[in-house]
Amino acid sequence: MLDAFRRPLGPVLVPALDVDDVLADDDVQLALTCSYELHYRSFAGVDPEWEWAPALLDLRRRLEQAVMQALVDLVGPPPRLHPRDVVPVLEGLAATDTGPSLSAWLLASGTREHMRELCVHRSAYQLKEADPHTWTIPRLRGRAKTAMVEIQRDEYGSGDADAMHAELFATTMRALALDSSYGAYLDVIPGPTLATVNLVTMLGLHRRWRGAAVGHLTLFEMTSVVPMGRYSAFLARLGVDDAARRFYDAHVEVDARHEQIALHAMADGFARDEPEHAGDVVFGARALVAVEHRFTDAVLGAWTAGSSSLLRPLPSEWDARAVSSE
Repeated sequence: MLDAFRRPLGPVLVPALDVDDVLADDDVQLALTCSYELHYRSFAGVDPEWEWAPALLDLRRRLEQAVMQALVDLVGPPPRLHPRDVVPVLEGLAATDTGPSLSAWLLASGTREHMRELCVHRSAYQLKEADPHTWTIPRLRGRAKTAMVEIQRDEYGSGDADAMHAELFATTMRALALDSSYGAYLDVIPGPTLATVNLVTMLGLHRRWRGAAVGHLTLFEMTSVVPMGRYSAFLARLGVDDAARRFYDAHVEVDARHEQIALHAMADGFARDEPEHAGDVVFGARALVAVEHRFTDAVLGAWTAGSSSLLRPLPSEWDARAVSSE
């Protein structure tokens, strides 16, 4: 696919997806990421006409079908659900502790290098934070739409470009001697991490999955405050200043309010407006849990084995700062 991007529009070879686990496969997830990126900022030297090229869309459709089937195999299809049951089910998901916590592990056993790696992983999403969910706004109506707009406004800094969460995360990265350029680490981020970002982009881009996008964002907001507080505390322990911790502190401040807006206005509002898609809301939330658990397992598995969780280890912080100063 990347070879095709370097050429004028034309056919794209579609190989058989003969892989054991499409949600963890580095090539499958990177191909999907790159095809989606044409809808975001694209790549230097790529003809903008590739964004809607039928040959590329056919390849992407096959990738998406494989990913969606893998998700259904993990969490089941969207359940048949009465709209009034959506809020209790989401509350149950948010309250269920079903796996290890990266933030708790870092507080107990983490090092500065672990935090640097985590920021590289999360940069795939955080440097465009809010954008994937924003695709959903035109597909909503009523309370669900106004609620998502209210949440997204905060994510974009409430009119202050420097306060956008993506900009705050870039500040954190620079404080840890990381390259905060958009997409700088795409070639070292493994498949399980890219799957967490591809999921929300896929849900946001497809009108069919607008309810799942609502569920994804709702559970995202409902489970954010505690880990964000831990990450801020860990950075403080490392001696990172207030400005570089602001990304995490801002989420602690606003996400408790976002949780209520997302749950009672956005998710409940969507389910009651479109009762036939109430189960999609829960499916999106369950899919979020599934990919995040797999991401956490992959990262902690590498760290507890004494290995890098990235495809290639990062340069040391000292080396990175030396290169930056040159």
